[in-house]
Amino acid sequence: MQATAPEDSRLVALSQEGDLAAFNALVERYQGQVYNLCWRMLGLREAAEDATQEAFLAAYRNIRRCRGPGFRAWLLRIAANAAIDELRRRHRRPQVSLETPIADSETPLDLPDPSAGPEEWALRREQTRCLQAALLTLPPDQRLSVILSDVQGLSYEEVGQAMGSSLGTVKSRISRGRARLRRYLLEKGELSLPGQRPTQ
Repeated sequence: MQATAPEDSRLVALSQEGDLAAFNALVERYQGQVYNLCWRMLGLREAAEDATQEAFLAAYRNIRRCRGPGFRAWLLRIAANAAIDELRRRHRRPQVSLETPIADSETPLDLPDPSAGPEEWALRREQTRCLQAALLTLPPDQRLSVILSDVQGLSYEEVGQAMGSSLGTVKSRISRGRARLRRYLLEKGELSLPGQRPTQ
């Protein structure tokens, strides 16, 4: 469950006074969201784990700079920067093909739904794999905007805070990113237009 802004503010204030337990409470509260963002940006478990660790280390070192109730957006901005830094490092090294299967254990959002049967769970898992492959085709700024908005559930204003971008820029990136995702999924037969059946 996401914490309220006042609770975050209390923990941030305590962390700024050197209370390690308070900072650890923030880590526990947000580690899933930070890892999810990094994994969606990078597509590799190990790289996402490294970026997540870097993000929390940077947040701890810079906690005194956090102002107001916007801790979540502030932290996700740090995580986004860590993921982008990792993308740059990977760009200088050989790339992993998008056709490389994503290991089952790598996705943080794919816990089995106890009410879903095996076929439905397998279908959801395949859809998640296809969506992740589609996300990895987006330019990093569009990818991050879509992840923050559509996966993390941030408002456009919060996405702007997290990315240090204007509201107009955020809306444009999300719109273009969604359009590219839609085209990719239509081309792969993973998304059907009204009246169409998905390609088998």
